[in-house]
Amino acid sequence: MAGMKLLLSALLIGLCAYYFYSTETKTPEMVKGKRVLVTGSSTGIGEQIAYRFSEMGAHVMLTARRAKQLQEVAKKCLELGAASAGYVVADMENVTLAQNVGQEAIKQLGGLDYLVLNHVGGPVSFEYFKGDVEPMLISNNLNFLSYVELTSTALKALLESQGSIVVISSMSGRIGAPFTVYYCAAKFALEGFFSSLRREFILSKNNVSVTVAVLGFIDTETAVETVRDKITLSPSPKEECAIEVVKAAILRQSEVFYPFWGTKLVCLLHNLAPNLIDNLLDKMYLLENI
Repeated sequence: MAGMKLLLSALLIGLCAYYFYSTETKTPEMVKGKRVLVTGSSTGIGEQIAYRFSEMGAHVMLTARRAKQLQEVAKKCLELGAASAGYVVADMENVTLAQNVGQEAIKQLGGLDYLVLNHVGGPVSFEYFKGDVEPMLISNNLNFLSYVELTSTALKALLESQGSIVVISSMSGRIGAPFTVYYCAAKFALEGFFSSLRREFILSKNNVSVTVAVLGFIDTETAVETVRDKITLSPSPKEECAIEVVKAAILRQSEVFYPFWGTKLVCLLHNLAPNLIDNLLDKMYLLENI
């Protein structure tokens, strides 16, 4: 018991030092003129990420399913200072369309420096698994395979620019979460694929960075509506989330956790005492409403 307390104390001290005393900073000059593709950028986290890159003078390419919303976001990107702002309408459930998005973005931008993979969708019900396989196939195509297809399509351009891949993941890609088995499976697949790819990039010394963003409960419209009256957690703001993700991308960090204390600390403690943390996490669900 004494050893465990000592280990936890050392862990907390290390986390505090990491969180509060990091001297790395980003500047607009690091991004100005860079070419950025942000998927799922008509709303939510993707929209906010596009705005943060725009404020620093990047060329941004947006993509999502809804043309009207994309037009509005592109207009605001220009108002915020984007060097240019275009968009491609596509449904990422169709993996072929994902390939087309990558090709069109590279054609219009003349290359690519940042590939931000943020889109999400498919089955959004928050309920017990009933044995249905079809929703798993839909989720796998949209939330995993389209990410791989876009990465494959953009790989040559990213190698040429020595650019960056940014993957929006989740706590559900680190710790198995109930009632979201389809989503959870896709996020675990993403973590495996992009962690492996990062190691290959390092070993081949090609200098393409991979940043995985491990996010908690964020106040996007879809997330809030899906779990309304079903969990006791309060969501964190998407605007602040986007700031942390973009900072990590620019600094080429391998991982970013947001909100930090609700994700990084929980993941570390889960490695030490998985049953205890699972039991604590289970208390946040309002089972009577599921």
